[in-house]
Amino acid sequence: MFNSQQVKDDFKRKGLTFSAWAKEHGYRVNDVYRVLNGQVKANYGKGHEIAVKLGLKKAV
Repeated sequence: MFNSQQVKDDFKRKGLTFSAWAKEHGYRVNDVYRVLNGQVKANYGKGHEIAVKLGLKKAV
């Protein structure tokens, strides 16, 4: 598992954007940013799915 800063750094290193990642995975960009910035706890629902796919949380 990673923290949000590690995920951000990894995206930057790879030249990826969060908006492109969100579109590719069928999520709204705002939802991805909310998870990354800790505005959503991501304990369930789409927030949790996003956190798992980004490597921030383990799948339950």
